[in-house]
Amino acid sequence: MGLVFRSRKKFGPLILNFTENGFSSWSFKIGRWSWNSRTRAHRVDLPGPLSWKQDKDRSR
Repeated sequence: MGLVFRSRKKFGPLILNFTENGFSSWSFKIGRWSWNSRTRAHRVDLPGPLSWKQDKDRSR
């Protein structure tokens, strides 16, 4: 299993994600709700270690 380089830069609610190949994706987080541009998934943080995730509709 190899090592993987990942880096995040936060600018308020905007988060830029980088890998060893450069820019990877961006995310937007407000409170407990977040959205990721690569997976196009909505996520809501729940109390404790739980979270709820809704993936984009893959039938389109």
